[in-house]
Amino acid sequence: MAEDAIVIVGMARTPMGGLLGDLSGVSSPELGATAIKGALASSGVAEDAIDETIMGCCLPAGLSQAPARQAMRHAGLPDDTHAVTINKMCGSGMQAMIQAHDSIKAGTNKIVVAGGMESMSRAPHLLPTARTGIKYGDGTLKDHMALDGLTDAYKGEPMGNFAEMCAEHYQFTRETQDAYAIESLKRAQRAIEDGSFEGEVVPVTVKGRGGDVVVAVDEQPGKARLDKIPNLKPAFKKDGTVTAANASSISDGAAALVIMSAGEAASKGLKPLARLVAHASHSQAPEWFTTAPVKAIKDVMAKAGWTKDDVDLYEINEAFAVVPLAVMHELGLDHAKVNVNGGACALGHPIGASGARICVTLINALQKRGLKKGIAGICIGGGEGTAVAIELV
Repeated sequence: MAEDAIVIVGMARTPMGGLLGDLSGVSSPELGATAIKGALASSGVAEDAIDETIMGCCLPAGLSQAPARQAMRHAGLPDDTHAVTINKMCGSGMQAMIQAHDSIKAGTNKIVVAGGMESMSRAPHLLPTARTGIKYGDGTLKDHMALDGLTDAYKGEPMGNFAEMCAEHYQFTRETQDAYAIESLKRAQRAIEDGSFEGEVVPVTVKGRGGDVVVAVDEQPGKARLDKIPNLKPAFKKDGTVTAANASSISDGAAALVIMSAGEAASKGLKPLARLVAHASHSQAPEWFTTAPVKAIKDVMAKAGWTKDDVDLYEINEAFAVVPLAVMHELGLDHAKVNVNGGACALGHPIGASGARICVTLINALQKRGLKKGIAGICIGGGEGTAVAIELV
């Protein structure tokens, strides 16, 4: 491996918590700090060796200044470590990795912690008219999570409306989407039961009046009811096919990875987990964000010099079931290779964290199965998609 190859030497994610659930008492920066600590522990890299921390966070209102800086300091990194917070919607955590890759390639940094964090539970409500005064009548609260996380900025429509467009375009029936979501849930439940997530999940300590509670397991797969999924009402359109179950759930969580060059790893006596082979982005009309990962994945395969059959496993974020369904349809992928431990329909989708979370899960799944090559792809509100190609070393 070339000395200038970019490698991942450590990684970790928190469990995924449900809306107002197990992790709702923990802020985004605190969740991020837990993931950073876990990634550093997994890597063997000292806190004072990190040049920069790059963390995605899409719902920063009320968090105080510079959430990534807070996460870094909560994790025990020294004050001379730089920090950047990224908001690229659902792709924030992956974009943090991409920016880490490029900054190391450019010689700007040697070692970077990159990832994402989000407490959707703690996103506040906003009162936009309060600053200028509510002159007469009622003031309207805006939900920060809905406005800045789950609603299209151009048409003012919920993202689920565009998932309905995607379902209609490909003629994905309600039954097809539900079957996908049920399989995702079964895979996630099985992964929890058989220990497949061991090696990626680090526990979160939640402080409370009755004492500390340690959360170590993804919350939502254990609470979901398979038998209820087919009977749920459409969530976005009266006669629609997208429901709360075949879409991702609102969640809290964080993930982080330690990234450096192969030469830097060798000089420190570190064994890399994986090489970040290539990355790609694709942008198109905002209402078609659901299909943007198709082109991003095609492009990253071309950059890596891989065919679809060279890739052992795929992680495609399940913002809605239609997203991986569209990718599988367009690229001819076998579902047996896609999201083998379940995805966001089952585990949840903390917006700023998911791009990094799926990369952590992908590397762990490749390791557990004795496989080598993987691609992670994610759709992004606003009409974008990103993808990374990863190879174990």
